This record gives sequence, C-alpha cells and structure tokens, in this order.
Amino acid sequence: MDLKQLRYFVAVAEELHFGRAAARLFISQPALSFDIKKLEGQLDIQLLNRNNKSVSLTNAGQVLLDEARYLLLRAEHAQRLTLRSAQGFAGRLSVGFVNSVLYRGLPQAVKTFERDHPDTEIVLMEMNSADQAQALQRGQIDIGFVHWGKFPDSLCCELILREPFVCCLPASHRLAGRERIDLKQLADDDFILFPRTVSPHYHDLIIARCVAAGFSPRIRHETRLWQTVATMVAYGMGVALVPQTLATTLKDGVHYCAINGDGALSEIHAIRLATLPSAAAQSFLDLFKTLQPS
Repeated sequence: MDLKQLRYFVAVAEELHFGRAAARLFISQPALSFDIKKLEGQLDIQLLNRNNKSVSLTNAGQVLLDEARYLLLRAEHAQRLTLRSAQGFAGRLSVGFVNSVLYRGLPQAVKTFERDHPDTEIVLMEMNSADQAQALQRGQIDIGFVHWGKFPDSLCCELILREPFVCCLPASHRLAGRERIDLKQLADDDFILFPRTVSPHYHDLIIARCVAAGFSPRIRHETRLWQTVATMVAYGMGVALVPQTLATTLKDGVHYCAINGDGALSEIHAIRLATLPSAAAQSFLDLFKTLQPS
C-alpha cells in the first residue's frame, strides 16, 4: 500500500463513482479500477461495494477512508515541512539583539513572523554587539541586531536605523519642560549609564558626546537595561542620554528633550554571515525593516 493507492482510494470513496474519480485524478477509469482492485488484493479486504449502478463503502472501506485522509495529510505536511526546512523556514531561527532593539519593533516582528511562518520558532538571545559577532561565527545565532558596524569580512553588516540621542531628565529637573538644551547644561548632574562591558560602543558614544560638549560626565549609577535607566531617572537619581526611540515608550516620570548641535547618532545594524543567509533570516530582516520609521 503506497500513497498513490491511498489517493486513488480516497478519490473513489469521496466521489462514489469511478468515472468522476478518474477525471479528478486525470487518469483513465480502467487504470483506476485496476489500482483499487490491486489495493483490495494486497489487503485481502473488500473496500467497496460496486455494481452497474452504484458504488458504496464497506465498513472496512470507511475505516480506511478516515485513516487514508489522515495519512495523506501527514504526508503533505511532511513534504511541506521538508521543503521549508531546506529553505530555512522550519525549525528554529535564533536572533541576537541588543536591549534597545526591544523598543524598535523586535517583539512585533517576532509575533508577525511566527504568525506567518508557524513552522518556525524564533528564539531571542540578548547579548552585546561583540558577543553577537562571535555567536554568528560559531553558528549559535542566525542573525543579529547590534549597535556598531565594524566586523570581520566573514560577516555582512547592514545599517537599519540611525537616530539622535536625547536627554532623559526627571520630571522635577530644573530643565524639564524645555524642548531643546545645550548638553553642557548637564555638566554638574549625576549621570546614569550602563557599564562599558555591556556595550562598549554605545558607552563610548555617550561619553564622547559629553566630552565634545566640554565636560566629562559624572557617572553616579550603572545599570544594564534602558528601562532601568529611565526608571532611575524618574526617581530623580540622575540624568541620562538615550536613543530617541525610547522617548516614545518609556515616559512615566521623565522628560525628554533634544540636544542642540550635531553629534554622534544611535545606530542599529543587522549582521549575518557573509555567505547567503537562510530564507527565514532574510525574510525576518525584511519584516523588521518595514517596522522602522521612514
């Protein structure tokens, strides 16, 4: 008994007519009758009652019909899953990310992608930019979202988003309510920043921005997550420089204002192996890009 015989049997069982079933299968009626008789001979069971006027299922035929439908569906699923796996759309897609990407559409991209590709499970792995580069080379992740773009030739890097830093101030701060300020006005404030080991590139950008304004920031508190930075600012524990995107999401108890003058920008890059990426990784990247502001 093979899948072809099962498909033939299902067609006859559903049509209850050899002529219509043969037309549905695009084969001749004699060939179909021969295959059904062959199947009955292999099973040594009569599956169909037939005479010159009608065709009906025996009890055994009804049982086989239910099982045959299930087996054919499973076979179709296995074929589709195998094809999708070869294209990179089945199984697991591992995505590395820096924390700020959570506020730039990453959760929405994951939900949408898994809805459209139910055979693919996305696994998120938070790590800094350098760790993501190593994870890609070791095959631990399929694609990464990082802050900076200087990587070995074995990695492909694509700029996804560039935006300014803004000041994050407590609502009670003397400058709260201003739309723009000179960064040097915060020279005497305590700053909240993450340790350099968390994101050396971002850490150095923020320090350099302050130095360019004429002062070295007094880092009073360190924390690893942007939401913790904003929460500590809200409690009046200091001020911070954050990517502009965070101003639209982390709002409670804080005030954001633009910084006068030009300066280093916050960037998000996508990195992946320079060899042809899997279709799933490329599709996820394309989706993520549609969620970025124009």
